[in-house]
Order: sequence, then C-alpha cells, then structure tokens
Amino acid sequence: MGLPEPGGPKSGRMSWPDYFMSITSLVAERSTCLRRKVGAVAVKNKRILATGYNGAPAGMADCLETGCMRERLGVKSGERHELCRGLHAEQNVIIQAAVHGISLYGADLYCTHQPCLICSKMLINCGIRAVYFANPYPDETAERFLTEAGVRYLHLEPTVKVNICMDHAVV
Repeated sequence: MGLPEPGGPKSGRMSWPDYFMSITSLVAERSTCLRRKVGAVAVKNKRILATGYNGAPAGMADCLETGCMRERLGVKSGERHELCRGLHAEQNVIIQAAVHGISLYGADLYCTHQPCLICSKMLINCGIRAVYFANPYPDETAERFLTEAGVRYLHLEPTVKVNICMDHAVV
C-alpha cells in the first residue's frame, strides 16, 4: 500500500484532479468559439503533456472574426460538426502532442466538457486511459464507446472556481 496522495481536504491543498480540471478552465479561455469555450489537458504521471482549446486551425480566420457558420445556419448543438471552422479541444490536444513528438498512450485527459463521439474515438486510438470532464454533453454513444474500449470515464464536479482576471487567474 502506497503513501496517501498529497492534496485534498485534509491537507488543505488542492487535489490533483481539481488542479488539472482547474487548468482546463484556464485553457478554455483561449477558445475562439462563440458557442462554447472548451479546454482540455492531457496528463501522465502528474505532468501536463499537452493542452488544447476549441478554435479554427492555425493561420485561419476564426469565428470571432467570421461569425459562427453553424449559428447562421441554425444547426443545433451536437449536430453537423463538419460545418464548424473549429477543431475541438481534444483534437487540438492530440495534434499538439503529435507536433511535439509526445505520446499520449497511457495518459489521462481532463476536459471542461464531455467529449463527442468523434473525439472519443480519437482518444481511444491514442491510448488515453481515462477521461475526466466537468460539463456533461448529451452523447451516449461516445460514453458507450469509451466504456467498451476500457477507458475510465468520469464526470468530475468542479470543486474549485477559477476566476479569470485581466492579468492572471485567481483560485
């Protein structure tokens, strides 16, 4: 039996899951999506491997500049993802890790929102071992795929509120 994990209510320190989930909220602040700000962080052995937020591909105009195509077309949330200019936060985590030669195999993913089916399939193929999310998203198929693939899948209620200020984050 190992030593107790540092952090948590008894120690007065933030737990590791709360720490990483709080960081996802800060990462989400870089989002250029007009509908939903999403942030994701890949973690292994308590070390951040890559981060991602939702937005247009590098070098392209984003929705802050062009407006939201899906909004203009009246597309409901969770439908017709191919019409969006942006990539999902989870996709950007995978891309950033690949660009920098970092394996995500055996890593955990913390995300502000429950991953969609497309992202879930990508995370499964990357070898992500667990997905933790703060905000549920109605995609039962994604949940079923992750469960079938043996990926731990857990809704974490945020216990720490991160206030974003002009110059820094205040916990």
